[in-house]
Amino acid sequence: MTSRHHPARLALLSLACAAASPVLAQSAATLSETVVTASRNVQLLSATMPHTTVIAREDIERSQASDLVTLLQREAGLQRTQNGGMGTVSGVFMRGAPSLQTLVLLDGVPLNKQDASGAVSLEHVMLDNVERVEIVRGNVSAIYGSGAIGGVIQIFTRDAGREPSASLGLELGPRETARLSAQASGRVGDTAVSAGISRHVTGGFSAIDAVQSPGANPDDDGYRNTSVNLSLSHRLAERHRIGMRFMRSAGDTEYDNPFGSAVDVQQSSTRLQQFSLFSDSSWEDWRSRLTLSEQSDRASAVDDGFFGSADRFQTRATVLSWVNNRALGDEWLLTAGLERQWQRVDTASTSPFVTPYDVKRQTGAVFGGIEGAFGPGMVQFNLRHDEVGELSESTGYLGYGLPLGQHWRLIASVSTAFHAPPLGYLYAPSFGNPDLQPEQARSHEVGLQYQRDAHWLRATWFDTRIRNQLDYDPSVFQFRNIGRTRNRGLEVSYRGRIGETGLRASLTLQDPQDDITGEALLRRARSFWSVGISQPLAGVVLDADLRHSGSRPDSYTDTGTFTRVDTTLGSYTVLDLALSYRLRKDLELRARIDNVTDRDYQTVYSYNQQPRSFYLGLTWRPSL
Repeated sequence: MTSRHHPARLALLSLACAAASPVLAQSAATLSETVVTASRNVQLLSATMPHTTVIAREDIERSQASDLVTLLQREAGLQRTQNGGMGTVSGVFMRGAPSLQTLVLLDGVPLNKQDASGAVSLEHVMLDNVERVEIVRGNVSAIYGSGAIGGVIQIFTRDAGREPSASLGLELGPRETARLSAQASGRVGDTAVSAGISRHVTGGFSAIDAVQSPGANPDDDGYRNTSVNLSLSHRLAERHRIGMRFMRSAGDTEYDNPFGSAVDVQQSSTRLQQFSLFSDSSWEDWRSRLTLSEQSDRASAVDDGFFGSADRFQTRATVLSWVNNRALGDEWLLTAGLERQWQRVDTASTSPFVTPYDVKRQTGAVFGGIEGAFGPGMVQFNLRHDEVGELSESTGYLGYGLPLGQHWRLIASVSTAFHAPPLGYLYAPSFGNPDLQPEQARSHEVGLQYQRDAHWLRATWFDTRIRNQLDYDPSVFQFRNIGRTRNRGLEVSYRGRIGETGLRASLTLQDPQDDITGEALLRRARSFWSVGISQPLAGVVLDADLRHSGSRPDSYTDTGTFTRVDTTLGSYTVLDLALSYRLRKDLELRARIDNVTDRDYQTVYSYNQQPRSFYLGLTWRPSL
């Protein structure tokens, strides 16, 4: 059998051997080179058509990062923005697309909100209970539906491994920072269970720059988070499993309002929760996965200032998904499925200027795809039709990978995507617009991939155009489809190993602009990169990460005149160091220094970023 025949058989073999999970997280964790997000099938990373990268559990532990936002900032095509320190409002630009146009999945369930922000509470996803993260760049609405314009970030929570395990971790740092985590997993007969809990507290630093916003309260802004995770599965027969997953993250944040006074206090609370039931069955060359999930994002904010109020926002979504995979001979793999969502958002406020609302809608989708050998290479073709309330959209993806010798591969693709307006954009009183149309995107990509031994390199040139862009129009005080943007650029991702030295690098060169005015899009850098090295030295493993971002345009509202002011966020380069040392077989000492050079920089105008910080911790992993 030639190498081009491997993907279909490999996928079905992996599916048959995977532990019970609606998104096959266990099989993905078993082989560091496999992914599931790029096509909704298990496949080798080297076989993916979209530009895909994986952050495995080993990478998470080596980085010693505590939250998802910090972890993502090292990856090609991804830029982080944050209104202050840990727990404050955060966003990710993927290929220049904002969080609103980037689909974030937790174990296959969308986390994007339906209120007037349309964002994702990335800042409250802690990493102690995360097994791996898969990042797929570019238009993949034909696979996942609304929102996947910039791409997809899928988070897999931890699951039971083949062997029992347990760990207990403690970390201490400046500004009264402490993190405590515990994790355990095991199997009893045909039942597997995994559970984890973590607690993170910090006194924080002032989110606001007192010079740029002199009227705001310059006090320190702390954060507290408690996260739990539970996974349970039971094998009914050799190839039939059922199970459940539960995740909850409770975050309490102190933040600053530039329009407040020096004595005002602002606080917010967010409660992320997700519960899923699933069945996972296979018969010969056919695999079927049925999932029912309930996801909620409840947020509240209290501002005791003169114009302050108490506000509450809650997004809830029930998702029913049925995905089927079937091998067609040795060379082809067919995917087909149905999806149904029940979405709802309700709000409340004590402000006389805000009118609460409570609205809901249903969505439905049918999708299919086929991948396999075609000519000398491999092809992937996906189609999907979505009904989102009264809106209807069809999207497609076509990619082809051509081997160029033993180690090189040329990949080209064309795709369409869409993003349906969140319920808040449509129906929020005063500024909602029920006549909004979906944002629509079209993308072309050409990539070159190299893989040999421990080295993997992927370079992708992309060109994405978005029309019917959703923007707030201050002239009519409501959202409208008035925007049109374009981004062209080059992304490069590299991972490799030379001897015992691990290497990692990423580079993004892009030109995100308003396609009507030609102006650069706010907060997007034209160039940014990162490099990392992991080096064992006399029993100590040293990890160093250096990341750089070019300057970015931004704007803010002057607190005195309430007029818009254009500004520029300066470029920055930040170095992080981490080391680990095994004191004994079951006990590991960890230390890290974030922002080694104490670089002063901003990702959003007037909001501070973390100064130099030193952390020290211990991790105990008893033998079971």
